[in-house]
Amino acid sequence: MSEEIHRRKRLCHESPFTFASGSLREVYFLTICTKERGPNQLAKPEVWKVILESIEDRNRRELWNCSVFVAMPDHVHLLASFDGPEKMGFVITQWKRWIAHNTDVRWQRDFFDHRLRSFESAAGKARYIYLNPVRGGLVNGAEKWPYFWKRDGLPMRDR
Repeated sequence: MSEEIHRRKRLCHESPFTFASGSLREVYFLTICTKERGPNQLAKPEVWKVILESIEDRNRRELWNCSVFVAMPDHVHLLASFDGPEKMGFVITQWKRWIAHNTDVRWQRDFFDHRLRSFESAAGKARYIYLNPVRGGLVNGAEKWPYFWKRDGLPMRDR
């Protein structure tokens, strides 16, 4: 067998398109998982405080443009665009490193990203993120989950 078969492949997080500044943004649905799946590492008030500060700080510094974010016990989902000079993979890696340094969270090596192609797709993913704690059986209404953040003015409903 070829040695190539046994080598773990790295996920490509490069955008297939490059848009000029000021044009339409590419929005991504991202899932970032903890190294050990199952145990609650993220849905804790002390961890959420650090995560929340990091979301808002990175938005303010334009490292990303995050509009929706949920922390589940062992993973996070977010919608974000990456319009700054740094590539998405670098921004997420630095974010994970910062969270790990300031909490006890340990992350899986990579992350999952899906580039959204329409406003309807983005709205559907935002709703998916919002309702994730309900689907996970953690709360009986999304508004009861304290580890959810959205950009001001973005409407979110259970139905």
